[in-house]
Amino acid sequence: MIKTPINLQNLRRKIYVKAKAKKQWRFWGLYVHICKLETLKESYKLAKQNNGAPGIDGVTFKDVEASGLDKLLSEIRSELLDKNYRPMDSRKIKIPKADGKSFRELAIPSIRDRIVAGAVKLILEPIFEANFQEGSYGYRPKRQPAEAMKRVTIALQRRHTKVIDVDISNFFGNVRHDIALKKIAERVQDKDVLRLTKLILKASGKTGLPQGNPLSPLISNLYLNCIDEMLEKGKRVTQTNGYENIEYVRFADDLVVLVNGHHRSAWLVRAIMKRLQEELAKLGLAMNEKKTKIVDFKDPKQSFPFLGFDYRYRKTRQGKDGILITPRRQARIKLQQKIKAVFKTKRGRPVQEAVDIINPILRGWVNYFRIGNSGRCFNAIKDWVQNKVRRHIFKAKKHLGFGWKRWSTGQLYQYTSLFNDYEIRYNR
Repeated sequence: MIKTPINLQNLRRKIYVKAKAKKQWRFWGLYVHICKLETLKESYKLAKQNNGAPGIDGVTFKDVEASGLDKLLSEIRSELLDKNYRPMDSRKIKIPKADGKSFRELAIPSIRDRIVAGAVKLILEPIFEANFQEGSYGYRPKRQPAEAMKRVTIALQRRHTKVIDVDISNFFGNVRHDIALKKIAERVQDKDVLRLTKLILKASGKTGLPQGNPLSPLISNLYLNCIDEMLEKGKRVTQTNGYENIEYVRFADDLVVLVNGHHRSAWLVRAIMKRLQEELAKLGLAMNEKKTKIVDFKDPKQSFPFLGFDYRYRKTRQGKDGILITPRRQARIKLQQKIKAVFKTKRGRPVQEAVDIINPILRGWVNYFRIGNSGRCFNAIKDWVQNKVRRHIFKAKKHLGFGWKRWSTGQLYQYTSLFNDYEIRYNR
């Protein structure tokens, strides 16, 4: 009897349903699905959506399509089937962090290696999605940062005002490959898949997850899933008359734990800190003592950051407790630096060349931050960008000033097609 071929979407759905129904089931026969052209094509499509930079070989997406995508995918498939595939070294680049002092190292794999890593992710993701907890939001299907922030906001509204802002020291650099592979092997018994995953991990060094590899977000969630399970158990066992005294939200390695602000729950903060240290030690990780802090949210002088936003307590005009959620100052400075660099490189050129570059930057930044109380920040950014455009035009003409008498604001936006959608849209 010949079985009807199953497409990738249905396969992923079947894997997820099986993994959800049988928590201890270990999957086998997965390698053949990774090697399918359909899986490799979908992986290439997802990689191209990010429009990433080339790897160490210098090959771009344009180069791939010029030389023939089908040819490349066939070559990769043959290497995988013959067990001859070996990933290249990743191209290392350093990007400054928000503090402006330290750097984050990105390991950019070649497009060829991104296709393979993405194919592995497409097959393994539904297995581990079935195990992940409700408080985990980072890089998961159908889960957005805005939803994670909404969970934090709801917890604060429910008087969970003792906030543990957890910072894990160099998480991506300290992930142990043996622990990660062991966690994968708990649900996968396909030797070829485990061998391929090990090759991908070892390509960037003896330890750590390469930031820039499509497989890294999935493995990071799997690696920290035991932290989520510990906190979920804590939520259950510390309930008081059905009322939960603990809430948590994790987005990749960003974690906040929110505890009932009543004085009787003070012991919970100490207990959670102790348990977090114990669980992280089992993973070869530790909390950054300088950056990890316990915040009393009801204190107007204190705040905590999460996903690029600052959370602060405030009183509303009606005298009620309120929550102020604004973009972080560092995020705004970073945006302005990026836009300044564009105008600097386009000095003396037609303004439209600069606008065509900064419009996607503004659109992406505003779309991310257009929740909470971002209105005042948006107005400042809008005025600042508008002035930069006006000054660029008049410098190119070797004139002084900003042209307020010559062009109204409406005429400026009409003439340049500058991005102008700064409306706040709340997550309902």
